[in-house]
Amino acid sequence: MNTDTISPRDAQWREELRKSRTAKQRTSIPRVKMAELSPDYRITCNEEVNCGLGKDEAVAEASRCLDCPDPQCVTGCPVNINIPGFIKNIERGNFQEAALVLKETSALPAVCGRVCPQERQCESKCIYNKMKREPVAIGYLERFAADTERMSGKAAMPACRPGNGRKIAVVGSGPASLSFAGEMARRGYEVHVFEALHEVGGVLKYGIPEFRLPNEVVDVEIRDLSRMGVKFMTNCVVGKTLGYDDLVAQGFEGMFVASGAGLPRFMGIPGENLVGVMSSNEYLTRVNLMGAGSKGWATPVLRGKRVAVIGGGNTAMDSCRTARRMGAEEVYIVYRRSEAEMPARVEEVRHAKEEGVRFLTLFNPVEYPGDGNGRVRAMRLQRMELGEPDASGRRSPVPVDGDIREIEVDEVIVSVGVSPNPLIPNSVNGLEVTRRGTLVVDDDTLETTIPMVFAGGDIVRGGATVILAMGDGRKAASAMAEKLENN
Repeated sequence: MNTDTISPRDAQWREELRKSRTAKQRTSIPRVKMAELSPDYRITCNEEVNCGLGKDEAVAEASRCLDCPDPQCVTGCPVNINIPGFIKNIERGNFQEAALVLKETSALPAVCGRVCPQERQCESKCIYNKMKREPVAIGYLERFAADTERMSGKAAMPACRPGNGRKIAVVGSGPASLSFAGEMARRGYEVHVFEALHEVGGVLKYGIPEFRLPNEVVDVEIRDLSRMGVKFMTNCVVGKTLGYDDLVAQGFEGMFVASGAGLPRFMGIPGENLVGVMSSNEYLTRVNLMGAGSKGWATPVLRGKRVAVIGGGNTAMDSCRTARRMGAEEVYIVYRRSEAEMPARVEEVRHAKEEGVRFLTLFNPVEYPGDGNGRVRAMRLQRMELGEPDASGRRSPVPVDGDIREIEVDEVIVSVGVSPNPLIPNSVNGLEVTRRGTLVVDDDTLETTIPMVFAGGDIVRGGATVILAMGDGRKAASAMAEKLENN
């Protein structure tokens, strides 16, 4: 932050902090290590694996921040959190103020502190990287500030403008929607969020297991949005329960569509229709949202003993780690590229390995043989090797002729990507879609081909991280508010 963007009070305490430790003293402090549950214990339950930081650990880690004059960590954050501002408040011991700084730009700080790929975003821009040192643990500190505020029982509520009486509709309640809703509520708009399922939270609830993101954390951040005036309606399918014309007739002046990418992809290989082969979407939704396997819940779910998960992203890691907690004795990750090219977070890969998941990299399934009774009994894998780079710069996997292996399995969870939910595009005349089924939007504003209908998250990107979806929500809110205020 430039000094002309901060208050005199903040400038004063920042100068005091600079004098309290030299840069050499700050850089000599080792990066904090967060405590974790032991692998043997955590595969027996759904308790959160990462245990968070204590007060002294957080203050020590915050003191590593050099408070750069031009903090690149902020530019690396899709929602442009004032990272030096909240970290320096932690160093001062003003944890409530740290949470408030976070909430000025982020509707979900406790969520982001847990699931965002900080190592590829804010932390990758930290000046410590140029010094060949470990970056400041921005994600850990974000989680600490948000958790400390939550456990204090005193919500740090961002300032909201007086209500202007103008109604805005939001389709879906995932991270893009919640980010959009929070930003519009702060600007004084009456925001109504319509969720098709019975719980608010979207992918945060049905897609991410509680051992990575407890539902209680999501619920508290949703409750804070309710306190800001955001209204939530569940069991309402826009496009079926309510149409676009219905919303217009009810006086909604703008709509933000963030209905996600809930349509799973399969590979089109023999055996995918066998019992025991399912998408990661179905598997995780049954377990995370519908309580499959939990006491008091009747939702059925297959409990395989030898489980294969196809894919290398975070959803694949969530699936294989869930399978271990559901009693699987052997779990395989099958990925057609090398481990170095896996899109999953390094931490998630490490946790999966610690929990006993076996990684079969440079393999690709070509068939799932059945047992004669309609159930999967094995997977046939084609050995791969890396060839020339593809359009994304990654080396393309190519098959090794004649190298086919068969491994016995009784459950296969396919996690090779998702496509956008087609309901909204099919039910609203005039919405233009790409050949991938994503909505066409203006790059600068995220407005669709229908005026005052904006969109973001997976229905535009086709699959992305929580924080990128949240960035879309903020961007669309800013553009919609500007257009409304100028009309």
